[in-house]
Amino acid sequence: MSSVPFTKVEGLGNDFVVVDLRPGKPAAEARDAVTAPSAVRSICDRHFGVGGDGVLAILPSEQGDARMRVLNADGSEAEMCGNGIRCVAKVLFEDNPDLRKDVLRIETGAGVLACAVDAKAAEVNTVAVEMGKPRLARAEIPMGGTAGELAVRTRMSLADKDFVFTAVSMGNPHAVIFVDDPAADLRAMAATFGPRIENAPLFPKRTNVEFARVRGQEIDLVVWERGCGITLACGTGACATAVAAYLEGRLPANQEVPVHLPGGTLFIRVDTAPQDRDTTADLAPRGVRMRGPARRVFNATLPLPVVR
Repeated sequence: MSSVPFTKVEGLGNDFVVVDLRPGKPAAEARDAVTAPSAVRSICDRHFGVGGDGVLAILPSEQGDARMRVLNADGSEAEMCGNGIRCVAKVLFEDNPDLRKDVLRIETGAGVLACAVDAKAAEVNTVAVEMGKPRLARAEIPMGGTAGELAVRTRMSLADKDFVFTAVSMGNPHAVIFVDDPAADLRAMAATFGPRIENAPLFPKRTNVEFARVRGQEIDLVVWERGCGITLACGTGACATAVAAYLEGRLPANQEVPVHLPGGTLFIRVDTAPQDRDTTADLAPRGVRMRGPARRVFNATLPLPVVR
């Protein structure tokens, strides 16, 4: 095969090259070539390749309608991507008449997630994803320390700077730092400290890093993504930040919270049982729901070989 068909899709500026590699699809025979780390780096290069924050590979699933692999721009693989799953749901719904249903079930490294599709005339506008129950124990993040302990308002010192963070896993690790100074530049902080925290020895699989500010009942957020750097939006990061805001007592649960990222706004709801805030034994929310847009940028083909 000389070329691979793909779709460029973005969710609030978090952009991906989506390739359907399921049996019977035109790109299926190029599966190994497209998903190799060197190929992913080449495809995501914004000067010599298509450009993107990652490659999303659509694969067959025995548990859901399809499976999603998330391949970061640096060639590493992530367990989950919130903006990415909305983009995959859009491509699956729009390009496959047999999958045009209200809810698509997509298998990820964080389990099978239900994606409720809001579409008009077979075009998807927004997708609401049931992101599942966040993991809070250190072993589940994963991070160092006592395996079963939570990391809420935990202190970290890196060279000349001290941070207080809350760790949350949405199937992938996050270290959420709330910045109370209204004059602080969240993006500058993410650019300066994000890479150092991402690679801190405390996180054996590295971590995504969130710099957030609560304003009333809303959140401003900039994310340093593991394997990508600063991106315009991060769905799992927005979910992890809303969970951390609840755990730290900054925002209540059971209501939709606007999370403003550089690329736009996601709407996150942290669901709990009524007694959760009154107990320490079962502090974890029951689930998290993310709602946001996905937009097709273009369809094209990628010449093979994809590795320079």
